[in-house]
Amino acid sequence: MPAGEHRPDAARSAGEARPPGERGRTTISDRVVARIVAKAAEETAGSGGLDRSVLGVGLPGRRAARTDVRVHGKVVTAKVALSVEYPMPVRDVARRVREGVRTRVESLTGLTVRQVDIDVAELERPGGRTVS
Repeated sequence: MPAGEHRPDAARSAGEARPPGERGRTTISDRVVARIVAKAAEETAGSGGLDRSVLGVGLPGRRAARTDVRVHGKVVTAKVALSVEYPMPVRDVARRVREGVRTRVESLTGLTVRQVDIDVAELERPGGRTVS
């Protein structure tokens, strides 16, 4: 480059950030959002994961809430299957899960949550027994 010509990158100091349009692109996969959704649902009081089973035979322990998440551009739709502790009010727990999922996904990813469908797949009785 001849003397006196100006290169835009050379004028930037090492501490200066590039403008947003020049920084690249960040993609957050459906799988990552699904993990955030499952964790947010699990942390809601009165909700929990599901029984573990193989071919209909129960196994000890529980697994995380089942999630199905779709990310379309910057919009998220989610379905969550979980258990509710008996005798907690199912509608109230579902509403709190929906709010918690929306808040957590939007704050961690910057994506907009359009819809969160809740499927109460089990009621968990005191002592860990479930009713499907």
